[in-house]
Amino acid sequence: MNFLAHLHLAHLANSSLPGNLLADFVRGNPDAAYSPDIVSGIYMHRRIDVLTDNLPEVKAARDWFRPETRRVAPITLDVMWDHFLSRHWASVSPEMSLPDFVRYAQGQVTEILPDSPPRFVNLNDYLWSERWLERYRDMDFIQRVLNGMASRRPRLDALRDSWQDLDTHYENLEQTFWAFYPRMMAQARAREL
Repeated sequence: MNFLAHLHLAHLANSSLPGNLLADFVRGNPDAAYSPDIVSGIYMHRRIDVLTDNLPEVKAARDWFRPETRRVAPITLDVMWDHFLSRHWASVSPEMSLPDFVRYAQGQVTEILPDSPPRFVNLNDYLWSERWLERYRDMDFIQRVLNGMASRRPRLDALRDSWQDLDTHYENLEQTFWAFYPRMMAQARAREL
């Protein structure tokens, strides 16, 4: 869900971009199924997920969601962090434009597609051709992403309504992003993620 952040932090840490993107599609121990660099990226992605979910700022942001959407708040917030990263990319990563970074990431990720799970291949068909990472900057697209996830997984139908929570708390969420993401960037550069 927060594809752009995982790719960006992997880049800063000199970790495997394909492994970091693939991680949500791999269950259990990946050691026997993938090369060591891909496995390292998968584990980095998992550590980032645990770290982000346990940050005090992120836990506080979950409380801004209404009772009927709080259960899906972690998913909604992941998408929202990508919104802010895409929107503020020029400030966060001035050395490489977002379109250039997307081309760079796509070039690395597509190399592993022949040996990847079908669901991951399917994701990549849309992720790059429809320019998701760049379009995350538009809140209309974020709403479309949430609706799409809700359509594919009926038990996550509350994602549709979580849009209202994002809209209500937009400024606070943006401040939260700036409170933790630069710290994570520093940790990535120091290879502490």
